[in-house]
Amino acid sequence: MGEKQPNAQLSSWFMRSGWSKGELARQVNRRARQMGAHHISTDTSRVRRWLDGEQPREPIPKILSELFSERFGSVVSVEDLGLRSTLGSPQMSGIDLPWAAPETVSLINEFSRSDLMLNRRGFLGTSLALSAGPALVEPMQRWLAPTATGVVEIPRQDVRRGGTRLSEPELDLLETTTVMFRQWDAQCGGGLRRKAVVGQLHEVTDLLQESHPAPVAKRLFRTTAELAHLAGWMSYDVGMQPTAQKYFVLALHAAKEAGDRPLGALVLSAMGRQMIHLNRPEDGLELIHLAQYGSRDSATARTQAMLHAVEARAYANMGEVNKCHRAVRMAEETFTESRPGEDPDWIGFFTQGELYGENAHSYRDLSYVAGRSPAYASLARPAMEKAVELFRQDPDQQRTLAFNLIGMSTVHLLQREPEEAAAFAYEAAGVAERIRSERVNTRLRRTTANAMNDFGDVPEVRELAEHLSELPDPSDPTPARQAV
Repeated sequence: MGEKQPNAQLSSWFMRSGWSKGELARQVNRRARQMGAHHISTDTSRVRRWLDGEQPREPIPKILSELFSERFGSVVSVEDLGLRSTLGSPQMSGIDLPWAAPETVSLINEFSRSDLMLNRRGFLGTSLALSAGPALVEPMQRWLAPTATGVVEIPRQDVRRGGTRLSEPELDLLETTTVMFRQWDAQCGGGLRRKAVVGQLHEVTDLLQESHPAPVAKRLFRTTAELAHLAGWMSYDVGMQPTAQKYFVLALHAAKEAGDRPLGALVLSAMGRQMIHLNRPEDGLELIHLAQYGSRDSATARTQAMLHAVEARAYANMGEVNKCHRAVRMAEETFTESRPGEDPDWIGFFTQGELYGENAHSYRDLSYVAGRSPAYASLARPAMEKAVELFRQDPDQQRTLAFNLIGMSTVHLLQREPEEAAAFAYEAAGVAERIRSERVNTRLRRTTANAMNDFGDVPEVRELAEHLSELPDPSDPTPARQAV
């Protein structure tokens, strides 16, 4: 048997990351605790062995892939790191899935059950990997292909016996529960209620395996799509990127079976946001354009405004200044056309404050792409101030408040106002302590690190960094968290 060869690929990514072996080991242990894999205890000697060619056992390759992807802002696969990953079934690991009702129900039921059984806090097997580029966009384009009836009946041989008819009040209750879960997510972050949402999703797909009249099946598919989208969004919020993408894909399939194009557009917008977050704005833009095209005749003005706002974020991250300006303007103009009472509940999050915040973040992103341009930061500032003012008055949108406070902090950093930046970040830290959102925590830590790099001699910045270092590890499930 030949001797082990050093892992040159992993070593290259490790050297570029700037991490020490101890720091990487601590991050692996923290992510493992998030996933519920409490048996993992990595140290510097173990990291050294990986660099020397030892192949770690699952879920370490998946954890390393996620950590390096987040560090570099783009997808770094297990294979890119020179590691081997246990392969799962095509149904569990792929996203190019059959667009048919029975398969959709079966896949969501299987995936949610695995999430519940294998994963106490996010550890869904070890075979998931992010898809990007044509491998992601091309399968999603099949969402546009028409079906014969909009809702495909599950074949009789696939229907479980003993099913009962759902009453109108029972259907109403399922839909009301989904609304409640959305409210909890906005108030508390994705980390506190994700498992409850996954459990509810699994129960609804159990119901879909029974025989129902077409109108009832259509409502159940719509509820399934909303719950799968929410499960994906919560997974995204706590840093479980491959799991989030899988739920988004399944949500889009369910929305297609419900015949609900605007809901499908919402799902595609979430997938687009995820790609922008992972520094793949071109992929994000393609998904947003697919959402816009597919829902152009059916989405409300508020939904269309939201899609324009996410489109602006994609253009900003691509450095497309004129197109970003145009998308921002379209979002603002379209939003004024929205009318009370015409929107589904799932788009209720896109308020005037959200519009201000999205457009401000687009200009903030443009500033970074343009080499920290103060001109774009000055465009971001008034809109961000309005967003912060509105969300401070809304106790039901704590996570969004935190994001906009952090955004306000970054704008002040771009304008070289470190004292003001530290004050907003400090306020965001107070909100972050009351919710559970890895996205908020990560963005807050990154903003504070940038402040220390540029203004480490400013007392307010040093105090902020010291304050954050004393807070409990946000990935540790042990400390009790206060829900807002």
